[in-house]
Amino acid sequence: MASETTRAPLIDSLRSEAWRQIVPHEAIHALDAFLRSEHEAGHPVLPPRDAIFAALNAVEPDAVRLVILGQDPYPTPGHAHGLAFSYRGDGALPRSLRNIFAEVEEDTGATMTGSGDLTPWARQGVLLLNAVLTVRAGEAGSHRRRGWEAVTDAVIAHLAASDQPRVFLLWGNDARKKARLLEVPHVVLEAGHPSPLSVRYFRGCRHFSRANTALGEDVVDWRV
Repeated sequence: MASETTRAPLIDSLRSEAWRQIVPHEAIHALDAFLRSEHEAGHPVLPPRDAIFAALNAVEPDAVRLVILGQDPYPTPGHAHGLAFSYRGDGALPRSLRNIFAEVEEDTGATMTGSGDLTPWARQGVLLLNAVLTVRAGEAGSHRRRGWEAVTDAVIAHLAASDQPRVFLLWGNDARKKARLLEVPHVVLEAGHPSPLSVRYFRGCRHFSRANTALGEDVVDWRV
């Protein structure tokens, strides 16, 4: 029997009224039906339903200064909690996050504490978004082309339409497809995804120092 959380409309987990005005509700209703079908078929979906919109709930549109855009959530149960690349588990950090931290340390000299929770970045106006916001457990990329791209396109297009200059870090092919939505006055930096399969196209990108240079005096403290 479906839980109360599963019965609640997906849009209910998007608490930010500002973002609700931006995202396409028709696409979210269709995604709701798809996620319910996954549940009914016995396929666990990650992250938990109430965390799917965690990235948008963490940063209001007007507060976004910098966007880190990835691919889709970690497919390992217990890893994803709605902020792209962030991790709150007790075990070893996911390999993508280890590669990110190695780049932060090499690029900025910051010493990372070992905590994988990137909430401190979100509190500084960093939108930690994936191109696709859900995944079937154990199957990376399984929810591509199911409708999330329309939702995240709307998010990026809204941010891009503002005269407020922002920095966009696009990591991996799925994220880099969003570059078509971006132009001046924004700063767009592209690199490979930090997963072990493509990390050679990520390491050395120096996106963290370059982003802070673009932001000017109000830089992001990358330490966590």
